[in-house]
Amino acid sequence: MGEKIVLGLSGGVDSAVAAKLLQERCHVTGVYLDNGLEGSGAADAAAVAERLGIPLEIVDIRAQLEEQVCAPFAADYLAGRTPLPCARCNRLVKFPALLAVADKIGAGYVSTGHYARVENGLLKKGRPANDQSYMLARLTRAQLQRVIFPLGDYEKTQVRALARDFGIPVADKPDSMEICFIPEGDYGDWLEGRGFSTPPGNFVDKSGRVLGRHRGIHRYTLGQGRGLGVSGPHRYFVTELRPETREVVLSDGSDLGKDTVRCVQPNWIAAEAPAGPVEVEVRLRHSKTQLPAALEAEGEGVVLRMHTPARAPTPGQLAVFYDGDTVLGSAWIV
Repeated sequence: MGEKIVLGLSGGVDSAVAAKLLQERCHVTGVYLDNGLEGSGAADAAAVAERLGIPLEIVDIRAQLEEQVCAPFAADYLAGRTPLPCARCNRLVKFPALLAVADKIGAGYVSTGHYARVENGLLKKGRPANDQSYMLARLTRAQLQRVIFPLGDYEKTQVRALARDFGIPVADKPDSMEICFIPEGDYGDWLEGRGFSTPPGNFVDKSGRVLGRHRGIHRYTLGQGRGLGVSGPHRYFVTELRPETREVVLSDGSDLGKDTVRCVQPNWIAAEAPAGPVEVEVRLRHSKTQLPAALEAEGEGVVLRMHTPARAPTPGQLAVFYDGDTVLGSAWIV
């Protein structure tokens, strides 16, 4: 048996297969991160650990999740931004918790079931069908030096087949698509239930003409075209959020394309802050869409000069910069 490694065991099929693959060369300790919500995650993680014969620790992350993820999540919506909680959680809660267990038991590395790769401390894309490098692009260089992603060269269909071959009890468990602390999937209801909602206000056009009433700016994001309930001579899209006046500005969508995207708090992984313009491919949301841009430093942030207009770059979301399969870094869109 090889060296010790700590694996985040969520109770899903990805982390279960990752554990089995790692067992071939490492002594694996599973860690279930308890967010305080009821569900099958803890029971499934325990079942997987028993099936594979690995120890399982349960770590309570409720306080860290509230401080580092849930509270900023609510604050972003109140300010008219659209947050990306998983990217925050990976850097500030999930991986620090796994690394703390690793340090406690003398393990050199940690792992999860993410579809990405780490080579020589650099974050790289996983297979195109299910690459998750975007959500991992806030991890620091120091964190990545101690991370192994065993599923980086697999596709989801292959992982499900392996799970069945291995006799893993969660082989056919559906993927979770929700934010972990909002299992019902309606973030608006979650915000309102915690007293974090914004008051109703007006839908307006760019000239200020009132088009209707909305339920609170926390329920809308730039580029949104569904669920507006406003009729007119054309389809409407959200083009601006104005928290100070409680207005949601609508247009026909023709003004959503942007040639310039400004970002703050850059996290450099495979590069340093550029001295001059650098050509990159950039993702501006969690999708496979990449656009070419010239990246350059601007004060303490960065600016992207898009070669093709980007549709609705959204404050609160992440811009991730790529050179081929390698993640150069990331920054928050403002």
